[in-house]
Formats: sequence, structure tokens, C-alpha cells
Amino acid sequence: MLRVRPLHFTSRIDHWERFLTALGLVLTEGDGGFRVFDSAAGRLALHSVPEGDPLDGTTTLGVEVGDLAEFARRTNESAAEDGSTPAERVTADHGDACRITGPDGFSFLADPAGHGTQGVDADQALAVVAVWFTQDADGAVRTLRHVGARPRPVPDDDETADFTAKNGGVLMVRPATGPSRSGLGFEYHGGLEPVRERLASAGFQVSVTEEAFGSTLHVANPDATVFAASVPATVWISERRPMG
Repeated sequence: MLRVRPLHFTSRIDHWERFLTALGLVLTEGDGGFRVFDSAAGRLALHSVPEGDPLDGTTTLGVEVGDLAEFARRTNESAAEDGSTPAERVTADHGDACRITGPDGFSFLADPAGHGTQGVDADQALAVVAVWFTQDADGAVRTLRHVGARPRPVPDDDETADFTAKNGGVLMVRPATGPSRSGLGFEYHGGLEPVRERLASAGFQVSVTEEAFGSTLHVANPDATVFAASVPATVWISERRPMG
């Protein structure tokens, strides 16, 4: 199995919970400094940190898998044709995991799946999106293929690439300058009006941008008062329209 589950660090965990609940996710694990929210496709974990912590307002890409040993074996077997072994079993602070490292040096963890819930009470049109920004888009694409992510069509024939995970969530590769890094967003299948209404009712200011391939909502980032270049001003929710 493969499920998208980024990890977001924040000193404003209660603000994030209010935002995620209005967005349509449901709290399924934790109620203190570590909380996990489920969507119909993918999950998002929140980790509380003190204000001013270097991690405050940042997100790390992450996934969940069924069996760490089998996941590592299959990933490295798939990557053998590249002459690489991107998967390594490790012991992280929270327990056993598998670290995946791309050709650009960017790495992320695959953790054992926590439970079988897949957002049955969440908005069924909502998906969690994890983004890999990199100067080596081709290398990132190959790595995500090796871990078992499923490519899907993208509107533009350029260096961008989109993938879905078998058990929920979206992974995106986006070309970028500077060090490789993670990004976080959401995707909604269908018109965005239900999401916009929920967010507005919860007191969030929402703006809309119209693009060639759909609309995107922008909501003030609950971490917006964290003044760091790595903290985006808004969180985005993109409309997903069928292609073709």
C-alpha cells in the first residue's frame, strides 16, 4: 500500500485544526502535540513546536506503507535499472521507518500505516497534495515511480509531473531553483464552492484565482505570522477537473 501523509510542524496547532476541519478533513489520531487528520484521499499529520523553532511553519513530505521491509525491497528492485538503491531501513525518533532518497539528495520517510481509516467521515472530494520542488525533476519522477506512485496526465507538457498513491493522496513534482524542498496543498474534485462556503463560515478569508485548467482557492496560512522565507503566505486548494 502507499498513502500520502505529509508532516507539518506548527506552533499554531489549534488554528490548523480549525482550518483543516473547515476544509473537510477529520481528526483521527491524537489530541495534543501530535494530531493526524484524514481526507478521503491522503492524510496530514501536525506536530506542535514552540514559536520561533526553525521548523515552525514547515512541511516534510511523507508517506505511509503497509510493510516496511517489502516496500524497501520493491523500491530498490525497481530502481536497480538506474543503478541506485533509494530505500533504506532506518530507526527514526518515532520508530522504524524507511528513508527514500532522490538523486538530488532530497529525502523523505515512509512510515508504517497507522490504521485502516481512509477518511470515511471526511469530504469525499478532498485530497491531500504533497509537492517535491527540485532542480532535478526527472530524478524525482523516477524516484516516485520506484516507490509505486501512479503517474497521471498533466495539462502542460513540461517538467511538471503528477502522481496518485494507491491508498490515497497526490504527489507532485515541480521544477524549482535552490535546495530541494517540500510543499503542501489540497485538491478538490469538482466545483470549489462547498469548500469556500465552509471556510468563510468558519471565519477564514478566501480568495480565488482562475486558471486555464481550473480555479484555485487561497486561504491565509495559519502560520502566516511566522516570518520566514519557507512559510508560504497562503494554503491552496485546487479544483481538479477531468482531462480530455
